[in-house]
Amino acid sequence: MAESPAFLSAQEEGSFAYLTIKDRTPQILTKVIDTLHRHKSEFFEKHGEEGVEAEKKAISLLSKLRNELQTDKPIIPLVDKCVDADIWNQYLEYQRSLLNEGDGEPRWFFSPWLFVECYMYRRIHEAIIQSPPIQDFDVFKESKDKNFFESQESIDALCTHLKQLRPAKDLSENELKDECFRLLQISLWGNKCDLSLSGGESSSQRTSVMDSLEGLKPFILINDSEALWALLNGCKKTAKTPAVRVDIVLDNSGFELVTDLVLADFLLSFELATEIHFHGKTIPWFVSDVTVRDFSWTIEHVKSSNQKSTATCGADWENHVKMGRWIYHDHLFWTLPHPYCAMPQVAPDLYAELQKACLVIFKGDLNYRKLMSDRKWAFTTPFRQALSGFHPAPLCSIRTLKAELQVGLQPGQAEQLSASDPHWLTTGKYGIFQFDGPLPTCPFVNTIQPKLA
Repeated sequence: MAESPAFLSAQEEGSFAYLTIKDRTPQILTKVIDTLHRHKSEFFEKHGEEGVEAEKKAISLLSKLRNELQTDKPIIPLVDKCVDADIWNQYLEYQRSLLNEGDGEPRWFFSPWLFVECYMYRRIHEAIIQSPPIQDFDVFKESKDKNFFESQESIDALCTHLKQLRPAKDLSENELKDECFRLLQISLWGNKCDLSLSGGESSSQRTSVMDSLEGLKPFILINDSEALWALLNGCKKTAKTPAVRVDIVLDNSGFELVTDLVLADFLLSFELATEIHFHGKTIPWFVSDVTVRDFSWTIEHVKSSNQKSTATCGADWENHVKMGRWIYHDHLFWTLPHPYCAMPQVAPDLYAELQKACLVIFKGDLNYRKLMSDRKWAFTTPFRQALSGFHPAPLCSIRTLKAELQVGLQPGQAEQLSASDPHWLTTGKYGIFQFDGPLPTCPFVNTIQPKLA
């Protein structure tokens, strides 16, 4: 069996990984420190002097982290008492074991990019939880909420469109398929709204993506939506059990989350699924990733809209949750640095949960990087090969490109793109629907990763 390619890392000056560690991550840390500064009076009002001291402590820890990163210091173990700290520290030991003798310690610019970027967000969390009584403060909440409010017109347009659809019984199969494709594309382009890519700057959807879909089609580099439709329609038609389950592994809150909820509502309302399971993060992550607070907050704010269609959507979504048709899960594994091919060993309970689905949709770039183990695969590598045995169920990646990583392209396609647009891999301008269908058997994955306790 051919050896897997090397991991992406910040070693190569000028690479996107290098620019992320050199520029974007310090910028994000500076914004986090600024956010804490601006909430100083709020911490004092809530907690008195203890709150002010906690703010100072958190800022001190974050300033130290920023210095470690910018001066390429060794990666140090976590010291908090969270349940995942031991797993992180074991993974750090694993990274150390991969180094050649004389290479010293794992460091920011020389370790795998996926590991150090995840580690930075976990260290931000550590700084906050080590600073009681502000340990529950979400340093990214403001920017996530702002993205939602700034996208309000697009949200209203999308909800109005959903509510104006004719009932399922009045739609032909082709009309239903066309509508499914439209909402899949909206969910795809909603993935452009990523605050970690913009360094925490505003990335809201201010114009209606509904009007732009036709013009955006040439920017979809891989479009497996026909295969996706065949699976969904087939599950609907041949379901021998009463449940048709679709899982969505979420990415960003704000406008993107609304596009995912609209897609989920459509799948239920038009009987392509009977239950939708959402997977989010247990802690604030990569600036804009969805937590349970963001999920509930978004439904509540859609419901309280003064636009009738939007408010109706919010009420319907709240009812889906109450009736158990929409189920939100979070799991520690999503905020670990492991690639997804390690899931059967590291988090067998989560893998078993995903195996219950007819389809698992993975939204966004970080999910894609973890699906692909964040390795330097050749652009023409088959998707299934790069998944390295990960296949809990038929799965589809829906992602706009924001990392120097893409597989499954036609020969010559990447070269053509590079010639016309040198930054095609990293701007979010291009997107994919990349599908891996049912397997005759699901291969066992060999890894040496520690299990979740």
